[in-house]
Amino acid sequence: MEDKREIAIQVSHLEKAYKLYDKPSDRLKEALLPSKKKKYKEHYALKGVDMTVYQGETVGIIGTNGSGKSTILKIITGVLNPSGGSVEVNGRISALLELGAGFNMEYSGIENVYLNGTMMGFSKKEIDAKMDDILSFADIGDYVYQPAKTYSSGMFVRLAFAVAINIEPEILIVDEALSVGDVFFQAKCYHKFDEFKKMGKTILFVSHDLSSISKYCDRVVLLNKGVKLGEGSPKEMIDAYKQVLVGQYPLPEESGENLLEDKEIAEAAGQEAKENGAEAGQGAGGGQAGNAGAGVLVNPELLEYGNKAAVIEEYKITDEKDRDTGAIIKGQKCTVHMKVRFMKDIEAPIFAFTIKNIKGVEITGTNTMIEKAFLESVKAGSVKYITFTQNLDLQGGEYLLSLGVTGFEKEEFQVYHRLYDVMNITVVSDKDTVGFYDMNSKISVQEMP
Repeated sequence: MEDKREIAIQVSHLEKAYKLYDKPSDRLKEALLPSKKKKYKEHYALKGVDMTVYQGETVGIIGTNGSGKSTILKIITGVLNPSGGSVEVNGRISALLELGAGFNMEYSGIENVYLNGTMMGFSKKEIDAKMDDILSFADIGDYVYQPAKTYSSGMFVRLAFAVAINIEPEILIVDEALSVGDVFFQAKCYHKFDEFKKMGKTILFVSHDLSSISKYCDRVVLLNKGVKLGEGSPKEMIDAYKQVLVGQYPLPEESGENLLEDKEIAEAAGQEAKENGAEAGQGAGGGQAGNAGAGVLVNPELLEYGNKAAVIEEYKITDEKDRDTGAIIKGQKCTVHMKVRFMKDIEAPIFAFTIKNIKGVEITGTNTMIEKAFLESVKAGSVKYITFTQNLDLQGGEYLLSLGVTGFEKEEFQVYHRLYDVMNITVVSDKDTVGFYDMNSKISVQEMP
C-alpha cells in the first residue's frame, strides 16, 4: 500500500567512498602522473543506503562508531557530496552536527548568530525577530559580545543549539548535541525538542543515548559499517543494535544484499529461540510458560542470542507470598527467578535482569557484579538458581522483563545468553505519582506560629 504522506527527505542508493593511500607520495603521483593502475583502496563510509523520512516524523539513526551516521547527515545537509546515489530534501533544514560548526572564531556571538541564520536562508529581519529568544535560550551572558575563540565547547553548543531550534526550521537534524552542557541546559534542550516534535516538525536524530532514541523516535534506522541493517520500531532496532555491539547479529554480505528488515529480525530471532531451546532440551521462551505460572504472559517471539556457554533454562516472577504471577501490587515485594545451566567452565559469570516500559526504555535493573553478590567461577555441567528480591515501587502499568548471563574472558565482554522481553509484568496501583518511581515521601504539614 502506497504511503500518501509528504516526503521530507528521500535518500536513494546513497554511497560515499574515500580513497585510502598507503603513503602520501602515491596521492601526488596519481595527481601528476595519471595511470590505469590504482594507487589507492576504496573505503565505503556508506554503501547503497535507502531511507525515507516523512514530514512530521522523528526518525532516529543508530549504529556503532564508524557506521556512517554522521556521514549521511553531512550529505543530507550538503556539507559532503555523495560518491553515488541521490538525496532529495523538501523543506528548510537546520542542523546541529558538530560543536561550533559554521562559527567564525573571530566573530562575536551576535555576529555568529547572524552568520548562521544567513547560512540557513533567513533574512536579517527574521533573525532580528528571533534574537531575544536565541540569546535567552543560550544564556551565555556578556560572552555573546566576545569573539567566539574565547568560548568553551559548552558555550559553542549552547549558542549553536539556540540558533538552530529558535529559528524554527521545517526540518531539524541533530547529531549528539542534546547530551552536552550542564544538566539544566540539557533539560532545556529536551523541553524545546519536545515542543518542536509536538509542532509536527520533521526531525532526524542521531544519538548513542538509546533512551532518547526510544522516547522521541517514531522509526529507527540501524547502520553498520556503512550498510543499512534494518529499519523499524525503536524497540526492535535498539534490540538489534545491542546484538551488533556484542557481535551476535547476523550481519549481511558486504554487497548490502539480504538485509534483515524489522519483521525478519523478529522472525529470525524467534526461530533461533525455538531451535536453541530444542537443542537444550527445553524452550527458553514459550516452552517455559508452565513454569511462569497460570495467567502469566510469556513472549512467544522473544529476542534471544548468545554463544550458549551458559543457558537460561527457566525463569519466573513471584510475589511476596511466593506465588508465581505476572501481576505485582505496587510497593510489595517481588522476586525474579532464573535457572542457568553451564555448558563450559566460566571464570566469573554475571547474572542480570532489566525492566523496560512497553516503549523499550530501560527503567531499572541490576546484576550480580554491581551488587557484588556472586564473584565465583563455575564448572561445566553446573546449574545455578538465581533470585533477585526487591520492593517494586514502579508506577502502575505494563512492563517487560529481560534476563541475561554475561561475563569477561581475557578482558573481552561475552554474552552467553540474553532473553529480551521474556515476560510481562503488570504493576497494580491505586496511587500513581509523577515519573517512573514512587518516592514514598513522608509528608508533614504544620501550622507555624
